[in-house]
Amino acid sequence: MAISQQGESSPPLDTSGDRLDRGVLLVAGVIVLGGIMSILDITVVSVGLQTFQKEFDATSAQVAWTMTGYTLALASVIPLTGWAADRFGTKRLYLLAIILFAAGSALCAAATSLEMLVAFRVVQGLGGGMLMPLGMTILTRAAGPERIGRVMAVLGIPMLLGPIFGPILGGWLIDAASWHWIFLINLPIGVVALAYAAKVLPKDQVQPSESFDWLGMVMLSPGLATFLYGVSSIPETGTVWDAKVLVPAAIGLVLIIAFVPWALNQRNLHPLVDLRLFLNRDMTIAVIAMSLFAIAFFGASLLIPLYFQQVRGESALDSGLLLAPQGIGAMITMPIAGMLADKMGPGKIVLTGIAVVTVGMGMFTQLDAGTSYAYIIAALFVMGLGMGGAMMPIMASALATLREHTVARGSTLMNIVQQVAASIGTALFSVLLTNGIKDITATTPDAINDQMGDAFASVFLVAAILVATCLIPAALLPRRKVQAPDPTVMMGH
Repeated sequence: MAISQQGESSPPLDTSGDRLDRGVLLVAGVIVLGGIMSILDITVVSVGLQTFQKEFDATSAQVAWTMTGYTLALASVIPLTGWAADRFGTKRLYLLAIILFAAGSALCAAATSLEMLVAFRVVQGLGGGMLMPLGMTILTRAAGPERIGRVMAVLGIPMLLGPIFGPILGGWLIDAASWHWIFLINLPIGVVALAYAAKVLPKDQVQPSESFDWLGMVMLSPGLATFLYGVSSIPETGTVWDAKVLVPAAIGLVLIIAFVPWALNQRNLHPLVDLRLFLNRDMTIAVIAMSLFAIAFFGASLLIPLYFQQVRGESALDSGLLLAPQGIGAMITMPIAGMLADKMGPGKIVLTGIAVVTVGMGMFTQLDAGTSYAYIIAALFVMGLGMGGAMMPIMASALATLREHTVARGSTLMNIVQQVAASIGTALFSVLLTNGIKDITATTPDAINDQMGDAFASVFLVAAILVATCLIPAALLPRRKVQAPDPTVMMGH
C-alpha cells in the first residue's frame, strides 16, 4: 500500500530531511495525545480499585476485573489492527479508536454495577488496543525509516507519563471529586484528540486488501485472551498449578500454537500476525530483546509503588510523585538515544541502556524498610536513564527494516509481544512477592516491616538478573545504520 497522501488541510510531510519537520511533529502530537489517553487510563484506574471495592461492595479479586477486562480486550483487538489499517486506512481507524475509547469512558462513568463497569472497560480496551499500534504505523510512515529512532522516542512519551502521572491524577480526582471523574477526564481529551486527528492526519489512500483471515482470528484473538486470563489469575491463586490458571492458559496456548502453521501456509489471506516477518533477522532479535526486557522491567516496575505504599506507608498520590525521577531520567536519554540509533544503529545504544537499567535495578536489591529516599530516587533516576536508551531503540531496530504495509504488520507484532510479555512479568513478580511475604515469621510491626523490605529486595534481585539477560540479544542488534530490505524479500517472495 502506498504511503497515505495528505488531505488539503494537512501540513506536508517531508521524509527526506534529517530532522523531524513540522508536519511530522504535528502528526506526532496526535499520536502522543492518543497514547497518553490510553496508557494514562490504565494507571489512573489502578488507583481506584479500593474505591470500587467500597462502592460496589466487592472483593479485591472481583474489582481486579476492571483491569483484567481492559487488558484482555486490548490483547484481542491488537491482531485485527494490521488488517483493518490496510483495509480501511489508518486515519479512519485511528478516529474510530478514539471514539470507542471516549465512548467506553463515558459508559464507565455511568456504570451502576461492577458488572456494567467491567463490560464498559472492555469497550474502552477495544479502542485503546488500536491506538498504540496504529500510532506506530502512522508515525513510521510519516517520518520514514531513516528517522525511526526519533519517532520511537516521541512514542515513548506516553509510556513515561502514564505510570508517573496516572496515580497522581487518579488520587487527586478521587479525593477532590469522585471515582466517576477518572473516566470523565477522558472525554475532553478525546474530543480534542478527535478534532486534532481529523485535521492533521494524512488522508487515507486505501487500495484493495487481501481477504480477512477469519479462522486465524478465531484462533489467535481468543487464544491471546484466554492465555492472558490464565496468566493474570496467577497473583490471585498464588500458584501456576491452580486449575483457574492452567486450564485457560493451556487452552490459549494450544490456540496460539495452532495459529502458527495456519498463518505460515496462508498466501491469499491477510495475516493477522505476519509470522514471515521473523525471516528478518533484526526483527527476530528485537522481538526476543523486547520480550525479555518487558518481562523484567514492566513486571518489576509494578513493585516500586507497592514498596512505597506497603513498606513505607505512602499514599497512592505520594507514591506517584516519588516515581517522577524515573520519568525524568528517561526523558533526558530518550531523544538522544533515538537520534543516535538513527545515525549509528541501535546495537550500542541498547547495550548501554540495558547495562544502565541493570545497575539501577541492582541498586534496588539493597532495599530495606529504612532505605533513604535519596538512594531510592537516585536508583529510579538511573533506571529511567537506562530505560530511555533501551526500550524505544529496540522497537526502532525492528520497524526500521520494514516498508509500506509491513510497517502495520510489524507494529502489530511488536505490540502483541510487549503486551503478553508485560502481563507475564506482572504475574511473575506478583507471585514472587506474594510468596516472599508469606514467608514472613516476625510478629511485631517493625520486624514485619523489615522482613517485607527484605522480600522486595529479593524480588528485585531476580529482576536485575532478568534485565541483565537482555544484554545477550542486544549484543546481536545492528551496530550500524539500519537499511530496509527489498519489500519483496520481506514478503517471502
